[in-house]
Parts: sequence; structure tokens; C-alpha cells
Amino acid sequence: MPEIERAIRTIKERIRAIVNQLPFKAYPHRLIVKMVYNVVFWLNVFPHRDGVHEVMSPHTIITGLHINHDKHCTLEFGSYAQIHEEHDNSMTARTSGAIVLRPTGNIQGSHYFLNINSGRRVM
Repeated sequence: MPEIERAIRTIKERIRAIVNQLPFKAYPHRLIVKMVYNVVFWLNVFPHRDGVHEVMSPHTIITGLHINHDKHCTLEFGSYAQIHEEHDNSMTARTSGAIVLRPTGNIQGSHYFLNINSGRRVM
């Protein structure tokens, strides 16, 4: 199936491009998996010339939501960010370090993050 092989090659090429931009020497398994999700998410956001619809993207057809550049393109994959943590009124830290994974694709424009301390995906 040449179409499927070409799609896999496109995903691999985009992942290689992301890996070469990141400053890390080693990648946790979860980060690699989320990198694939990120690439597939962005491939589905734009309409394909041989796709089902010439104007609407697969993401828009399935979810009915459009991607807004000002909301969804503010953070880049692999960037460092501080995320809010549940806290009490003590002097402990209220934020923790995280790596940006991808936008959630919702109307608010929130993103998924990989918590550096726990290794879990958070929103």
C-alpha cells in the first residue's frame, strides 16, 4: 500500500524535524509517543488536497471545531513551561516544570503538558 507507506514516511520525517530542534539528549518513551500524537494532530488540522473535503480539515469534520492561530499556536512542542499545581496555603511551590506537548484542540485553546516531576500528561 504505497499511500500508507507514504503517510508513515511523512510522519517520521516530521518527527525527525522536531527531534533535531529539541535540546534533549535522551527522550522518555512517553515524550516520543506524544511527539507522534503532535505530528498527527497537526497533519489533521489542515485539509489534504486528496482528502474528503477540499476546504475543511479532517479535524474540523470530526470535531466541528476550527483551530485558531492566536489560541492554539502560542506554544511549541518541547518548550518549557510552568504549570499550576494543586496546593494549600503553605509555602510549598504552586507551579512545577513541564514540557509542552500539543494543543488540545478545544475552543479555549488549552494545551497538554508533560509534567517533569511525575512524568504524567496534564492539561
